[in-house]
Amino acid sequence: MIAAADFNITKVERSKLHDINLENIPFGKYFTDHMLEVDYEDGEWKTVEIKPYQPLLLEPSLAALHYGQAIFEGVKAYKDPQGKPFIFRPKDNFHRFNISAERMQMPQVPEEIFMEGLRVLIDLDKNWIPQKADHSLYIRPFMFSTDTSIGVKPSEKYKFMIILSPTGPYYNTPMRIYVEEKYVRAVSGGVGYAKAAGNYGASMYATAQAKKKGYDQVLWTDAFEHKYVQECGTMNVFFIIGNTAITPRLDTGTILAGVTRDSAMKVLEDMGFEVKEKDLSIDDIIDAYKAGTLYEVFGTGTAATISLIKELKYKDFVMEFDVEKWKTAPELKKRIDNIRYGKTADTHGWMFPVS
Repeated sequence: MIAAADFNITKVERSKLHDINLENIPFGKYFTDHMLEVDYEDGEWKTVEIKPYQPLLLEPSLAALHYGQAIFEGVKAYKDPQGKPFIFRPKDNFHRFNISAERMQMPQVPEEIFMEGLRVLIDLDKNWIPQKADHSLYIRPFMFSTDTSIGVKPSEKYKFMIILSPTGPYYNTPMRIYVEEKYVRAVSGGVGYAKAAGNYGASMYATAQAKKKGYDQVLWTDAFEHKYVQECGTMNVFFIIGNTAITPRLDTGTILAGVTRDSAMKVLEDMGFEVKEKDLSIDDIIDAYKAGTLYEVFGTGTAATISLIKELKYKDFVMEFDVEKWKTAPELKKRIDNIRYGKTADTHGWMFPVS
């Protein structure tokens, strides 16, 4: 069992925090004073190091650069009104991380390294957690292969790291979404359910094409018929049709099992909605829109939180929504935020104390 006492901790002499304003800070641009790093070699994890944030020295033959064995997670930490730091559902991210590792033929990261590493690192850099609405400390655990030889095979060496980044809102305004019918994100039997780095690289071209048309993101559809909706580029997606909240099912293996998605499902049930995980075709969505029963569409994600979608475009058909009149998504966001910021009782047991 690895405990904090087993970590090799080196602290910075002077914090960078003195030079940064944490209000309205852009997503992913600034990083805290420290990072966690641990290597996997000879079939075992070595000593966990927490050290000043710094560049890595890597060889050009690094396996991850050539063959793509790289996975990551996105987690967030918040402070309650008394200034006490908490992490939102980190064990769920830990479990998902190792699901991704298994699919990418990478070693499992022990819970004590992942969870205790998070706790110790965030406790060290807790002053970086902004205490402002829609702000948080974004946590990025990641792992990549580190063999330094060329050849298509699983690496024998890996590096697991955690870096931290104070952040404001990922999306500041309601989004315009383009329903993708040519390119695909994932197929059954592939790696769509894993948080693998390559999934995001592969999505960038289609997203860039959508942005040229004036849209913020794409809504992916299935690979075979381009009929059933799956997820947005950085979010799971929900549709409020009548008194039912519908989100695409996970058992196709093409959709990431979002932690915020799961949180939204539970809170929507608390709000009195029937929540269904099911196949939902774009034709069904259009029919509900024409019938006036498609009330709201929104995305969920660690970075995106709850993001309103004000427009969906499929072929030449445009669905527009007056998000100012919406009640469900704003209330959902409020309830989840109140749990995250310690303003209401954590009845689901989601908040993990740092100290």
